[in-house]
Amino acid sequence: MSERLDILIFGAHADDAEIGMGGTIIKHVQAGLKVGICDLTYAEMSSNGTVERRKQEAAAAAGVLGLSMRSSLGLPDRGLFITPEHVEAITAEIRRHAPRVVFAPYWEDRHPDHVACSRLVEEAVFNAKLRRYMPDEPPVQVEQLYFYFINDMGRADLMVDITAQQEMKEQALLCYRSQFEMTPVEGETVVTPLNQGYIERVRSRDRLTGQRRLIPYAEGFAIKSPYVVDMFISGSE
Repeated sequence: MSERLDILIFGAHADDAEIGMGGTIIKHVQAGLKVGICDLTYAEMSSNGTVERRKQEAAAAAGVLGLSMRSSLGLPDRGLFITPEHVEAITAEIRRHAPRVVFAPYWEDRHPDHVACSRLVEEAVFNAKLRRYMPDEPPVQVEQLYFYFINDMGRADLMVDITAQQEMKEQALLCYRSQFEMTPVEGETVVTPLNQGYIERVRSRDRLTGQRRLIPYAEGFAIKSPYVVDMFISGSE
């Protein structure tokens, strides 16, 4: 087993986690927790940039976020499917770092890879606890699986106040110049939704998410299993 993490976040591509929960990552790192990101692919099908450039940008973003680790499984971009091989690779990463909590993209999104990543991680979290699945590795029981939003917002079951971390979140996103800016990095730059004011839209979404609780900036999360509380209001002494 590698270094144990408190939180392990999966994304289909480098920048997915930063978009959906960059502020939450920073907030937990600032609190002294060990946080890591695993990108399933090298985003080799991206319209702009190159695999090597994306690796450099991901490393720079990891530095801004303060990650304990960042890895990539090198699964095929636009080739993520529920196969035994893909589930095994993600399960092995969970067992390698034994996180208390795992995050995955929300299960509905305009990008098919984000949807596939969500389903794969859910499968892997379940399999990671089975002692007879990949029996050469010790089983890992993840306490909770949360889902973060990338392109499309669903109903947020939870939200995290990231007002103090919003500026650093945007610094992490700006590391991905090949994706979010029109300035050519390697050759011609193709117009995509990402380089047409996408960071500004992420900022607006974070403001809108927080608005329901009068928070300047917040990130929303969804869960499938009930969230356990001891009491809704503590009793008087």
